[in-house]
Amino acid sequence: MSPQPLQSPLHFYHYHSPIQTQTLPDSVYIILEVEAFNATLSFCTPHMALLHKLAPFTSLHTPSTKTSHSPPPRRRVISFSASPFTEKHSLERYQRDQWVYESTIQEGQSQTTPFPLPCDSASLREHDIALQLPELKKLLQVLREKRECGEEGCVPGNVFLVGTGPGDPELLTLKAMRVIKSADLLLYDRLVSNDVLDLVGPDARLLYVGKTAGYHSRTQEEIHELLLSFAEAGATVVRLKGGDPLVFGRGGEEMDFLQQQGIQVKVIPGITAASGIAAELGIPLTHRGIANSVRFLTGHSRKGGSDPLFVSENAADPDSTLVVYMGLSTFPSLAQKLMLNGLSPQTPAAAIERGTTLQQRTVFAELKDLHEKITSTQLVSPTLIIIGKVVELSPFWPIPTKEESCLIKA
Repeated sequence: MSPQPLQSPLHFYHYHSPIQTQTLPDSVYIILEVEAFNATLSFCTPHMALLHKLAPFTSLHTPSTKTSHSPPPRRRVISFSASPFTEKHSLERYQRDQWVYESTIQEGQSQTTPFPLPCDSASLREHDIALQLPELKKLLQVLREKRECGEEGCVPGNVFLVGTGPGDPELLTLKAMRVIKSADLLLYDRLVSNDVLDLVGPDARLLYVGKTAGYHSRTQEEIHELLLSFAEAGATVVRLKGGDPLVFGRGGEEMDFLQQQGIQVKVIPGITAASGIAAELGIPLTHRGIANSVRFLTGHSRKGGSDPLFVSENAADPDSTLVVYMGLSTFPSLAQKLMLNGLSPQTPAAAIERGTTLQQRTVFAELKDLHEKITSTQLVSPTLIIIGKVVELSPFWPIPTKEESCLIKA
């Protein structure tokens, strides 16, 4: 059916629900019709549904004495995949964010047949947002009623941009832990690890706003509006980002937008992937006599092509360390440009998938051979790439030298 516009500060649309539940003796089966983004969990055929047996969620099907805006009991997320992160339409995501689908689930219980789900990613994204709209509006209303108001008006809430590090929860700062536990609402990205999300307090609401190649659950502008709407309602809003929020995390854009709207923003730094992963491998990003500087590059292409955004001649400095974020798809072009600009093909390099997590995988090679190693090992995102002579200092560097390394000097 055609979408019916609803007036809302979030400017979304309402569709019928594809999510239904049926109660069984000791479990709940949730029917999730989701698009198959090359995932084994989902199908994208009209009226095709996937049944997965989850841990009991009595709040989904048992009458409760609590009001509709009371948070459901928190359950530890059971991992159904090898990834330590939230992958697109994973069951972990829907299990973690179940509160925002509560109205949809209640509506779905009265339906006898599932509705077809659009198969293109744009329509699917709008569909998923629409399912969340009723509970988001309820939560906004509850927060507005609770906020402090005086003669000078209502006091807005605070927004915290919190870096959660590259994945290992023990790399969180104490300040990040304190803020995470005090939040009313946490908007989290894909690369905030499941282990970190397990630390969130039982009364907090979690909402996934992550982005992956080809599918953005929220546009950046929609994330801005979510942050603003809930801050204006008086909530303590925590924006969780992998790594550091101000290193390729678009935290600066969110901070600038909110400050222009009069919202106070506090930034809590996190250990960026370059530092955390290099330390894990024993790679010093700088080293006296070997690397006198370090440069962070984004491997993203603005139009989704195979070329990185920008590679200057200075990036090929043999006395500098290069760390490439989000560079898997553009690495062949990046490596070629670096070598054309004078960087030796024998420069040591490493590619690290899911660094600092239990699922970490690493390949070492000289620059000219690294792409072939990445391909043969089938590394996937997120993968960090480190290029420079310091890589050879890692105790894991596998390539023997004919004579004592020239890197070890007095």
